[in-house]
Amino acid sequence: MIDIKGVHKSFGAHHVLQGVNMKIAKGESMVIIGGSGTGKSVLLKCILGLETPDAGSILVYGQEADQGDRDAFLARFGMLFQGAALFDSLPVWQNVAFRLLRGAGKLSKTDARDLAVEKLRRVGLRADVADKFPAELSGGMQKRVGLARAIAADPEIIFFDEPTTGLDPIMSGVINELIREIVVEMGATAMTITHDMSSVRAIADKVAMLHDGAVQWSGPIAKLETSGNPYLDQFLHGRAEGPIEAVR
Repeated sequence: MIDIKGVHKSFGAHHVLQGVNMKIAKGESMVIIGGSGTGKSVLLKCILGLETPDAGSILVYGQEADQGDRDAFLARFGMLFQGAALFDSLPVWQNVAFRLLRGAGKLSKTDARDLAVEKLRRVGLRADVADKFPAELSGGMQKRVGLARAIAADPEIIFFDEPTTGLDPIMSGVINELIREIVVEMGATAMTITHDMSSVRAIADKVAMLHDGAVQWSGPIAKLETSGNPYLDQFLHGRAEGPIEAVR
């Protein structure tokens, strides 16, 4: 589904990605881990075409992000943003149906609202939430609304950017279970960026670790604890000593 080959991306003298190689198969859930500033979000932006790699290629179903119909390309993706990123001025149902109310093939307001209510129910929210505004919801409810929006158009590929940031451990577990259920149910390809190891264990089929602008280890979740990779081992156990230098 996604084939990343030798991707480099720099911002001035700051070399963020330095030859990233990664393959994500159709229907697979890939979780990318690594310290802050290692390029996880930049890689995601490159896949979406929001940033252009300096070198290398990223193919989605064999298509480059900057080739062909841009709207059709983006229509394949759903996105759960860090912090939910809801529109404060819009009621919940319009947040969920935002894409469906715009562009070619847009739905009527009645149909869009009905679909939004259906997706809200799928993430465990009652129909009466649809007419509330984001500020009236708890952090966990906002995250569920963001998830409902991510799946509203039944995308083939869903990105999750730090899906449990700001949530307590119990709500984090609920969101992780929802994500896993929905990805399996939809047969979607998923790519998740997270520091939360509980999310990694709940969501991932495969894990890739980014450090120094490259993938230091990639493999199935079952081999996470026995990889023998010094970078991954240090990250998993939060050790100050190791190949990853702590910023002081």
